[in-house]
Amino acid sequence: MDATIGKVFDSVSGFFSGAASASADEFPLCDTDIISGCEKELAEAQKGQDEGLKKECIMRLSWALVHSKIHADIQRGISMLEASVVSDTSPINLREKLYLLALGYYRSGDFSRSRECVERCLEVEPEWNQAQTLKTAIEDRIVKDGVIGVGIAVTAVGVVAGIATALLRS
Repeated sequence: MDATIGKVFDSVSGFFSGAASASADEFPLCDTDIISGCEKELAEAQKGQDEGLKKECIMRLSWALVHSKIHADIQRGISMLEASVVSDTSPINLREKLYLLALGYYRSGDFSRSRECVERCLEVEPEWNQAQTLKTAIEDRIVKDGVIGVGIAVTAVGVVAGIATALLRS
């Protein structure tokens, strides 16, 4: 009996902590050493004349930043991608940047902007599995957050009703 109660408790706590749904753990994470390496690579590329190399280095750094475990890095990656996505005319590059932007927003908790970017990405490449997987994760997270919100609202109504009933009885 205690084991069953423990499993139920673990399941409920897992749901509310995000373990039962798509989480950032489904996507690769990047540590600070890789980010530092990308920053050094970009600094070296900026000393030269090769614009293509600079753009490649910026993309690698953006990728590393949005895959970071550190919120400030994710925000920096989002800013870099937002600045570069408006000027890109190549469908392949646009697809990559929109996907990374969607992932950055997802990892920072901005699910509506994440969904908007992944849908734009899928307009460019409708059959791209990575983007479809991210879209599913975003939608699962939005549903989960909606269920939690409803649960909180119902609990609040129950507490208010309990207090009102107690006051009426006294």
